[in-house]
Amino acid sequence: MELSASELWSQILDEARTALPEQAFRTWLAPTEAISVSSDTLIVSTPNPFAVQWVEDKYADLLAGISERLYGTRFRLSVQFSSGGSPVDGPGTLGIPLASPPQLPTPRDEDRFVGAPTETLRRPATPLNERYTFDRFVVGHNNQLAAAAAHAVAEAPARMYNPLFIYGGVGLGKTHLMHAIGHAVVERAPHKRVLYLSSETFTNELIGAIQGGSMAEFRRMYRQIDLLLVDDIQFLEGKRQTQEEFFHTFNALHDAQRQIVLTSDRPPKDIGLEDRLVSRFEWGLVTDIQLPDFETRVAILRKRAQEDGLEISGMEEVLNFIARHCTSSVRELEGAVIKLLAYSSLTRREINVDLAQEALGGVLRSPQDPEAQQLTPDLVRRKVSSAWGVSPEQLQSKKRTKDLTVPRQIAMYLIKEHFDLSLVEIGKLFGGRDHSTVIHSINKVEEQLGADEEFRQKIDELRRGL
Repeated sequence: MELSASELWSQILDEARTALPEQAFRTWLAPTEAISVSSDTLIVSTPNPFAVQWVEDKYADLLAGISERLYGTRFRLSVQFSSGGSPVDGPGTLGIPLASPPQLPTPRDEDRFVGAPTETLRRPATPLNERYTFDRFVVGHNNQLAAAAAHAVAEAPARMYNPLFIYGGVGLGKTHLMHAIGHAVVERAPHKRVLYLSSETFTNELIGAIQGGSMAEFRRMYRQIDLLLVDDIQFLEGKRQTQEEFFHTFNALHDAQRQIVLTSDRPPKDIGLEDRLVSRFEWGLVTDIQLPDFETRVAILRKRAQEDGLEISGMEEVLNFIARHCTSSVRELEGAVIKLLAYSSLTRREINVDLAQEALGGVLRSPQDPEAQQLTPDLVRRKVSSAWGVSPEQLQSKKRTKDLTVPRQIAMYLIKEHFDLSLVEIGKLFGGRDHSTVIHSINKVEEQLGADEEFRQKIDELRRGL
């Protein structure tokens, strides 16, 4: 009797369950499904992209040994990511070799243009990330406006906010929202041409077009797009010819009522681009994403746990523990979850608060421990205030006396040096001062560092303290 791929995989999993800790089995193997089987290869899918490499690296030998014991064949395991967790090919059967194991499609040059005919478009592929959809984006006080604007743009491209300019620190969800807009537009109108790329890619392709004498094709290719998504636009700074070409591309698309979405680590005025580009970036809506607050961090972790099907003893307590200690970005939160899962699997222990403290102790520090405080802008203000004999509140006041101006400028300088914050965000930390004041303060400190050795030594001492 021939076994289908699903039946074969089910029997292997039953054996694997007895050989692995329950938590490890539920996390990494239980969500998998068989896709197909050939004479020596078993292909399975997982809904967790992080599990692909992990299962192949950690459990392939165990699973191959089980298959050899059960069926006399040591199958090679191939794990593929499937967003729905369901097979992407019909299952084969044991004893009926497939001509060749099915492979995930190789991206073609035109694949970055989603949902549109692309006969004349040739370019490296950067498809939209399947995980970055509106359904998976957690909305909180830190990103409400940006999320609402992204939804509005997706529902009515080029009618509400054009361009939509989203800025904020690393790992806060700018790229997620950008991809979500792309997915939503393609779902509503499959014929639309949607292009996602980074500003660095735009620059490299422009250079290639200039060198290859294909500028006309380059311009035609970009100017027939319906939705242009450009990530990290700040990297156009200092590239005059790229700014010139992007200026004309922007005008052509905007005049044709095509939607443009841009992201950056700071607002347009702080990037250092040509004034005419800055002006155009501000034509639509400029909105920021800030650091998530505690409640939002917990919501992000809870959603991630639900999506990955995690079963954690004392779930809320563990999530609260991680949320209290991971404050810098969404990416840091997800990294902590991945590390915790890996540690649980390796040590074969159930996930609880004690395990979380043990697993994450090397990267997370207790905010109650004064010797191990995480570096924050507030900590920089307090350290500088202490060194100059003033209070942090005085640095936020409107007073401009020299005894306050100097430490205030130093604090702004060190915050800019240590954190990925825009000039506007830094100004808000000091009583709502505007970005020009912050620029002036940073320049003053840089000038004094080059001219005053004693001043430099004091700043170096502060840096070491931080």
